[in-house]
Amino acid sequence: PIIILMLIAAALLVRRMRLLEMGDDTACALGVSVERSRLLMMLVAVVLTAAATALAGPISFIALVAPHIARRISGTARWGLTQAALCGALLLLAADLCAQQLFMPYQLPVGVVTVSLGGIYLIVLLIQESRKK
Repeated sequence: PIIILMLIAAALLVRRMRLLEMGDDTACALGVSVERSRLLMMLVAVVLTAAATALAGPISFIALVAPHIARRISGTARWGLTQAALCGALLLLAADLCAQQLFMPYQLPVGVVTVSLGGIYLIVLLIQESRKK
């Protein structure tokens, strides 16, 4: 029940999130209460993260990597929340399959796979950023 309520709240906050991407001054000029919106978005994110961790265990890096990959693939942030959620689900599915199949008959915890792949991705991003400068 709480997850459904928070997902609905996240969907309702998408417009504010898009306006905040334009900058605080623009969002404020368009009628968005910047501080209140940030607080609400943070609350929703914390509750959803806590619920996901309680249900699925620590699957770190998925939440950090999924939005970046989704934005790179689509090239737009128009459906950012939906894209990030779908990308995160697919990444977790792929990581779970790897955890189950790579070292048969043994199974790795999916968190080990997500941390390993997420760490590699983070290193690649850092290298790309350093080359830009």
